[in-house]
Amino acid sequence: MTEASREARVLAALVAMAGSLTEEYAVVDLLDRLTEEALDLLDVDAAALVLENARGELELVASSNQQAGFVELVQLDAGDGPCIEAFRTGEPIVVPDVREEGPRWAEHRAAAEREGFRSVHAVPLRVGARTIGSLGLFRAAPGALSEADARVARALADIGSIAILQERALRESEVVSEQLRRALDSRVAIEQAKGVVAESLGIDMDEAFRILRSHARSSNASLQDVARQVASRTLRLERDAIPDGTSERSAV
Repeated sequence: MTEASREARVLAALVAMAGSLTEEYAVVDLLDRLTEEALDLLDVDAAALVLENARGELELVASSNQQAGFVELVQLDAGDGPCIEAFRTGEPIVVPDVREEGPRWAEHRAAAEREGFRSVHAVPLRVGARTIGSLGLFRAAPGALSEADARVARALADIGSIAILQERALRESEVVSEQLRRALDSRVAIEQAKGVVAESLGIDMDEAFRILRSHARSSNASLQDVARQVASRTLRLERDAIPDGTSERSAV
């Protein structure tokens, strides 16, 4: 494959993955595709992704085969290894030959050899100063990735990072939107209930609100629930004393 044709394939893969971010997508599917693209575009035999979860722990989320997934799980269980080091430092970690690692990462070295891998390259998934995971690239032969492959690996990791952060942002925005919708719905119900109480008792809106709030507190109910009942005419509030220490009795 010529350098020109390789660059065309890289661009096509990046454009396709970036384009999927503008559509409805499942982030796990996109990350699976990322590992597949890594195999197609790089001189590697397997790839796997680990991500930080909400508890700040790394989890395996995608792997091109069981062997790579197993090596990653061994790293996670041991709490150390190239991919974990890349996540911790935010820097790429290159292991040209796992047999020359020495005493460090003993569990990782044994697992990699057992699964047929001689070299490992870990690329952090970063956006700015934030590291959210790492991409592990495994080769059956010893040796480092070429400079061109390293650049492509970095680009794939960047696309993965953007996909993950976008998915999280969308999820968080949906939560915020739902909370806002509920708050607005509650406010509408409260305003409606204030109007009902004010009209039925011949009082102003501020006093009506104090009666609503006092009833909610005395009955150990939420203000929103009381307001909805009053607005739907399933609860009727009556005034006993105003304005000194507002109290009320209720009737349904």
